[in-house]
Amino acid sequence: MTAGQLMRRLVVGVTAVAVGAALAAGGYVALRHGPELLRSADACTVQVDGEATTLELDQAQNAALISALAVRRDLPARAATIALATAFQESKIRNLDYGDRDSLGIFQQRPSQDWGSATQVSDPYYSTRAFYDALVDVDGYLELPVHDAAQEVQRSADGSAYERHEGRAQIIATALTGRAEAALSCEVPDPDDSGQRLGDDGLTENARAVRTDVRRAFGEIPDGGFAPDGVTSGHAEGSAHYDGRAVDFFFRPVRPAQTRDGWALAQYLVARAAALDIRTVIFDEWIWTARRSGEGWRDYEISTSSGDQDILLHRDHVHVDVA
Repeated sequence: MTAGQLMRRLVVGVTAVAVGAALAAGGYVALRHGPELLRSADACTVQVDGEATTLELDQAQNAALISALAVRRDLPARAATIALATAFQESKIRNLDYGDRDSLGIFQQRPSQDWGSATQVSDPYYSTRAFYDALVDVDGYLELPVHDAAQEVQRSADGSAYERHEGRAQIIATALTGRAEAALSCEVPDPDDSGQRLGDDGLTENARAVRTDVRRAFGEIPDGGFAPDGVTSGHAEGSAHYDGRAVDFFFRPVRPAQTRDGWALAQYLVARAAALDIRTVIFDEWIWTARRSGEGWRDYEISTSSGDQDILLHRDHVHVDVA
């Protein structure tokens, strides 16, 4: 185990102890964030600095998208916190096809109030971009209390209601914008083999869907690990790359900003694993697998000290493979 792995394991261990102690002492975390924390199967848990919360899988998928679009626009994590607090209050971070009067979608935006057409505001990508467009036009929004910034965008009947979601939103935003590593983990079923074959681009349909999804959320991240005729070398024996089931997304050189962005993507992929038939995510000496998703993120270890350690330990790229 490397020194970096040991330090991270200690940090995660301290967090787990803190959460466990809180639960044992009367359900502090559950009281703070609601009874949903007690549910673990097919759900996502986020732990940051000794505080924790959970999300159902559909909530996690939407929260990941909201955070990814903030990262794509190079907005600070606080912007994602404001957006997530708003989405919690308006829809419980669910893409609703109903609402008060003509309100629709994650942010319950109203076509009659010039947010866009019903089809547009029901699209999580469109509605989130529209929210951020309005938010960045609020003078000094980063200095405002979260609920005041949200109210400036939403013009709700009760702007104070957003305040109750601030703590939970901040935990999630911290993880999903990459400010905390290995902080979000989802427990999901291990997807069955798809039996898909290579397409003309050297990827299976599921792998191509992941690449398309990532580009839609984050933009043009450099990627590789596949080729039109398939790859036959450069990866470990039995690698999913040889079947066209894997994509690597590169964050080079290895520096704090690149590592932060890598963690934003890695945890985004875990949050959307169930929807995209993802089996494995590896980054920065950590691994998450659907098969052992109940264990969360685990140390990723290699059997050799030769070769480029940044590549071998996935410090400079996020690996994702699919069923």
